[in-house]
Amino acid sequence: MFDVITVGEALVEIMRPDRDQPLDLPGEFLGPFASGAPAIFAVAAARLGLASAFIGGVGDDAFGRLLQAQLTQDNVDTAGLRIVPGRSTGMAFVGYTESGVREFVFHLRHSASSVISLDYLAADYFSGVQWLHLSGSALALGEAGRAACFKALELTLAAGGRLSLDPNLRPELMPPVEARQALAPYLEVADLILPTAEEARSLTGANDDCHAAQILLAEKQGIVVLKRATQGCTVITQKAKLDVPGFIVDEVDPTGAGDCFNAAFILGLNSGWDLERVARFANTAGALAVTRQGPMEGAPAVQQIEAFLAQTAREQA
Repeated sequence: MFDVITVGEALVEIMRPDRDQPLDLPGEFLGPFASGAPAIFAVAAARLGLASAFIGGVGDDAFGRLLQAQLTQDNVDTAGLRIVPGRSTGMAFVGYTESGVREFVFHLRHSASSVISLDYLAADYFSGVQWLHLSGSALALGEAGRAACFKALELTLAAGGRLSLDPNLRPELMPPVEARQALAPYLEVADLILPTAEEARSLTGANDDCHAAQILLAEKQGIVVLKRATQGCTVITQKAKLDVPGFIVDEVDPTGAGDCFNAAFILGLNSGWDLERVARFANTAGALAVTRQGPMEGAPAVQQIEAFLAQTAREQA
């Protein structure tokens, strides 16, 4: 029985070591680092003590072995990790501007990630699962990826589980209009929606963040969380709107911060905490995630989050 299962891409990330080194010019790179939003989430959830499972595909190559080793090391269940013959492991090349904007070049559509399947898993793999977490990037992998995500949703709902959805819009992978269409059936049933404020506006066409969140919430008894980086987050339900401030830290690498936030938010909900405590815990996880080089390297354990919060409280006293 899993606390959370995620489906999608596992890839390696190869990044520029410094800011303002565009990808269209020769230069140095760091990596490879284990990455891919769903894989980062799976590792982040496991480090927080959740029973976490990952379903995806990697190639029979060095990068695939790197990803297998990372997931195994972090106690993520990999029964759903398929080694795909004849396909290479997905890759992303990343550069950063001085302002923190990221530039991506992806190799995903024809990688091992693009042939995800649940057919080789036992029918009861989803039995008792509490959450399915999906990232919009997984829907950009092609028809096989979309079919796998939808089947995972059906199995989760049949098992009495809930859906957590991070839209994770990536124009490099899927144009905004196509992304809105692909995400529509998941937004309709999601219990927890975790967009950035910009993504919420893009998905709904609303100019106001909170109006966008209300559109996403619709008539559901769910939760919409607008992630605002260093400004924290806004949590919106049918009964409440809660702004929870974030934390200023020395940012080294922003990749994976949202995925760590997502995992921490689910842990808080599973623990029965009030929403303010959940959001503050998740903000801390996201802040700590950016302090290390590499998408998964900064994913914190519960003890690290609690220590950070305790230190912050002492400094504010």
